Amino acid sequence: MTPWKKRKITKEEQQKRQTKKILQWGLPIISILICLCFIGAILEQNNDADTPPASSVSESIPPEMDNSQGGSEVLPEDGSDIQGAIVEGTEPSSDTQQPPTSPVPAADTVSLSEVPAYSGEPYVAINNNTPSFNDEELTTTSFETYSTLDYLGRCGVAYACIGTDLMPTEDRGSISEVTPSGWINKEYDGQYLYNRCHLIGFQLSGENANERNLITGTRYMNVEGMLPFENMIADYVHETDNHVLYRVTPIYDGTNLVASGVQLEAESVEDDGEGVLFNVYVYNVQPGITIDYATGESWQEQGTTTAPVQEEPVQEEPEEQTPVLSGTTYILNTNTKKFHYPSCSSVGQMSDKNRQEFTGTRDEVIAMGYDPCGRCHP
Repeated sequence: MTPWKKRKITKEEQQKRQTKKILQWGLPIISILICLCFIGAILEQNNDADTPPASSVSESIPPEMDNSQGGSEVLPEDGSDIQGAIVEGTEPSSDTQQPPTSPVPAADTVSLSEVPAYSGEPYVAINNNTPSFNDEELTTTSFETYSTLDYLGRCGVAYACIGTDLMPTEDRGSISEVTPSGWINKEYDGQYLYNRCHLIGFQLSGENANERNLITGTRYMNVEGMLPFENMIADYVHETDNHVLYRVTPIYDGTNLVASGVQLEAESVEDDGEGVLFNVYVYNVQPGITIDYATGESWQEQGTTTAPVQEEPVQEEPEEQTPVLSGTTYILNTNTKKFHYPSCSSVGQMSDKNRQEFTGTRDEVIAMGYDPCGRCHP
């Protein structure tokens, strides 16, 4: 019997055997992996269907309830301090730009190194008297927001869109219970040095004893520096029923408790700044008095007396004028369509391009389409 001899396997047969093994074991494994991926995709789709998208969750939270931005005072319409709300004069519609939930700092807040030394004028123009609001900030929805006090108890930026619906309907109340940072008040020549200065004036917002809106300011800064600009805004809003975007930023040097001054920015919204437009730095000084801004201490300079200025001014009463029946000179505001006596304080706040002089009778001015000023009553 011929012994069996092992046949030599050709290279082609060897490749066929390897291919057969790969198909025998590889195909089931691949099939199992495909099934697992398919099952995972189905489970993920079911989970997505049960969970609302992130955008719908955020949209379901009203802006006034969202405290994610923080840093702002929450003010309901009754003026009480509840953090997270905004004082709004009107309920915005769905297509109306929402007011901010916290004050928006100026893009170019003035640095004290850029401010010239006080030289006798209560304020100086900043950035060519142009505020740094952007188009997204301009809104016709009234609101007001105030920064939280910092670790030294100092006020920060106050930011508002002033409209008639935000203005006070009652007399101003007491604010004596608020003690702003650096409040060491002294009397000089029968007048107290400091006022509790509103950042957003009472006549604009109706805010009384709001500690986030009151700083230690001199009588001079309050009356000679800030009040004329507040009056300008108030007059414009009353006369036009338009809105003014307004931001007040107290400027401190380091950790000083008393601000060196305040930066005031304002722009009338509906007419793109034609009625009101300014950016000024108001000096927190009192002629004849030296102030230690680190503490609030003060002393009178040798050989000087302080000029009397009323303390804590309230909204000015209308100026009495003696009417003249004919041949009277009036000042016309071609923008607001109001006419004034030349001695009216509103005339000094009027833009030159909007100012026009007219001499004639009161009836003639009214026939031209102008209304009498609510302050001087011509």
